[in-house]
Amino acid sequence: MRTLISTAFISLDGVVEAPGGEPGYRNSGWTFKDVEFLPEAYEIKGREQEEATALMMGRLSYEAFSPVWPDMEEFADYNMMPKYVVSTTLAEENLVSNWGETVILRSLDEVAALKETEGGPIIVHGSATLNQSLSDAGLIDRYHLLVFPLLLGAGKRLFSATDKDTQKLRLVEHEAYANGIQKNVFDVVR
Repeated sequence: MRTLISTAFISLDGVVEAPGGEPGYRNSGWTFKDVEFLPEAYEIKGREQEEATALMMGRLSYEAFSPVWPDMEEFADYNMMPKYVVSTTLAEENLVSNWGETVILRSLDEVAALKETEGGPIIVHGSATLNQSLSDAGLIDRYHLLVFPLLLGAGKRLFSATDKDTQKLRLVEHEAYANGIQKNVFDVVR
């Protein structure tokens, strides 16, 4: 069974929207505009590329990442990895041709079936709506969270507001950095 890892830049109040400067959000670019850059705080990002064997995202994140990530040196390890886009609306003809193998999954059942296959970890980038659905369905196995010392108020959140049973997490790695960022790695307790 494959491990599904959700990775996110997240504000202290749970917002994950537009951390890198994506247009349309009031606080767009909050990860680099409002917090001093310290390379050591982002070590986990390089490790994720080394450890992951596939990349998963929702349609909106795919449409944001696919035009730029294939040409970015810092994401080079993702280029040859299989990619899975979870979407009911993305058409095959809208997939880019320069980013390696990409498969569209049309349901959470297809995600669950993928998890049952042989292979290494699958990392989920961006994709607030997808993360909420995966979490609510009990499909996420681990969270890699870089928590920023910011309160952003409104914005897309990593976790849904669904009324559900408690889901326990076990902290397996953590570190705090001089710029206030906290790394928290949680395994989901089953």
